[in-house]
Amino acid sequence: MKLGNTKVSKRGLITAGVVSVALITSSLVTTIATSANAAGTLKIGVSLSLTGDFSDSGLAAQRGYTLWQQEVNKKGGILGRTVSLKIVNDASSPDQVVTNYTNLITKDKVDIVMGPFSSLLTVPASRVAKRYGYSFIEPAGGGPKVFAEKNPNLFFVQPAATTKGGDVFADYILSLPAASRPKTAGYVKLDDPFAAPLADNIKARFEAAGIKTVYDHTYPSETADMTPIISALAATNPDVVIGGTQSADAFAQVKAMIQLKFDPSWLFLSNGASAPLEFPQQIGLKNTEGVFTSSDWYPKSTAPGSAAFIKAYIAKFGGVATSIDGTSAEAFSAGTLLEQVAAKTKKIDNKTIIATLHKGSWPTLVGNLSWNAYGEPQGAYLLTQWQGGQLTTVWPKASAQKTPLAPKPAWVG
Repeated sequence: MKLGNTKVSKRGLITAGVVSVALITSSLVTTIATSANAAGTLKIGVSLSLTGDFSDSGLAAQRGYTLWQQEVNKKGGILGRTVSLKIVNDASSPDQVVTNYTNLITKDKVDIVMGPFSSLLTVPASRVAKRYGYSFIEPAGGGPKVFAEKNPNLFFVQPAATTKGGDVFADYILSLPAASRPKTAGYVKLDDPFAAPLADNIKARFEAAGIKTVYDHTYPSETADMTPIISALAATNPDVVIGGTQSADAFAQVKAMIQLKFDPSWLFLSNGASAPLEFPQQIGLKNTEGVFTSSDWYPKSTAPGSAAFIKAYIAKFGGVATSIDGTSAEAFSAGTLLEQVAAKTKKIDNKTIIATLHKGSWPTLVGNLSWNAYGEPQGAYLLTQWQGGQLTTVWPKASAQKTPLAPKPAWVG
């Protein structure tokens, strides 16, 4: 999720990828694999945030897309056509993402486009795809404004709209006996089409259940120092804190809480905390204990294909299973949907993709997906929590690996 996209998702780099990332980000354009026989090539274009505010998650999405490309080409491609993946850098800019998708379609003449990271970029990108009649399978843009576009060519590859990523935390809190629930809540949220609506959705449910709002602040994306905001939050001493976050601001929020020695009993971050490597690197591994976030894929997932995905990922990028960012699984899943459409229809064109995905349910690493008329998935997220130095599924009970830990342990400084 990333939550949104994130995740955020969202999410950290592995050591083995640093050299390749440096090469990629040295240019606005990178072409991943080509075929000597152009007639036998299925050309797919993607714009990703290889630099800028969303670069951590953009790079995680890149790993997912390129891993899928490698694996599908090992099997002979799609309907015998080698998959050629062209990735261009949008530098986390809504203006650049429009230029990128326009060029991919009109100049590079790609056959198919797939989506970027974040709702902020997905909204304008999806307009371009719709204008040219292209399908738009996208792994990381599920905020309300995405579906408000009412684009029938769009398919979000996560279990539900990203605002639902907060529902699973609200479900857990409201499942507690009334005497054990938090009495007060504080909300600190990024002015972002993913982060703020998710936090606002939790707020509405908490207030309806009698949890009093004692602090509510939205900050602009250029906010670098979170200390004044968290200081004002701490002064109200809420029992539960909801951070409507992307990545950098999530890290900044937690660092300010540690500095101020402010310890809420429950802390939920919509993104940032879902980054399996970067979150502990940024705030210290021991300080992750007890922090909640939501997820759609996790290394111990039993989804069909998950074990093979992990094995292939580690072989290509190194690391361990717990270092794999969920955004990579989401992007990989976007590719597998193309494979399934081709296998079912024996065709791979935009009209066929759009018509076919609107029917039935489609198995992926992030669950069995189905969508409404405008690409909003109809499933639910998982609640995850940092326990023992790892993200662990804690809710709903049927999927839980461990019991939720509360109150959150104190920061170690």
